Amino acid sequence: MSYFMTDLSGASVDEPDEATMRTILDGLADADTEHPDVSLTHTNGWSLSVFPSGELLWLLWENLDDPDTAPRQLSGLTKDEVLRLFGLLAAGDTEEIERLAS
Repeated sequence: MSYFMTDLSGASVDEPDEATMRTILDGLADADTEHPDVSLTHTNGWSLSVFPSGELLWLLWENLDDPDTAPRQLSGLTKDEVLRLFGLLAAGDTEEIERLAS
């Protein structure tokens, strides 16, 4: 397993395909203060957590294995943009996400 996704309830799905990622993102319609996000995490420690913000989404980009790396936010994203970033992270392409998050 090189990546996994966590849904609103905290359940993990190993290496989900794009359709499964989309279904999990759709679950954000039921987000609340106790369960506010879903995430995709690569085994290299990098993670994208997604939060609803009206009709758009915002992301928290962070390295869970490196506390010295400051988390960054990307906001105003569509579901398709988030899925593209998920695809990059699933492939281990953190450099492109870093460029976009700068």
